[in-house]
Amino acid sequence: MAKRILLVEDEANILEAIGFILSRDGWDVRGHGKGETALDEIARVNPDVLVLDVMLPGRSGLEILRDLRARAGTRDLPVLLLTAKGQARDREQAMALGANAFLTKPFSNDELVATVRGLVNGGASHPVAQPARDGG
Repeated sequence: MAKRILLVEDEANILEAIGFILSRDGWDVRGHGKGETALDEIARVNPDVLVLDVMLPGRSGLEILRDLRARAGTRDLPVLLLTAKGQARDREQAMALGANAFLTKPFSNDELVATVRGLVNGGASHPVAQPARDGG
């Protein structure tokens, strides 16, 4: 059975593109676009990996991550944070809140797939993935 990924991203074109990339790699990808209802969707879907955008309507990805880490049932859920902002401060805050990996948009398809595979297989080799700049 394919591992389940929940992708919380409010930009429909990004949601579709990432969903396609990960589905093509064999993942069961579910999408959700609202920050304010993301925690309910995470509980409903029970994903193996969460791919979470930082900037979401209603609640930020960082707020959602903080709540996930405070709950026993989701404390160890592997989380990859995505952001269009690549500032070191954002990366540091994400890691302090418990993100397992962090990618800055744009990133390469290969980097996304490798990072998700790493999270499912016991965590990424580097807790903060470096942003790709090949337009992937």
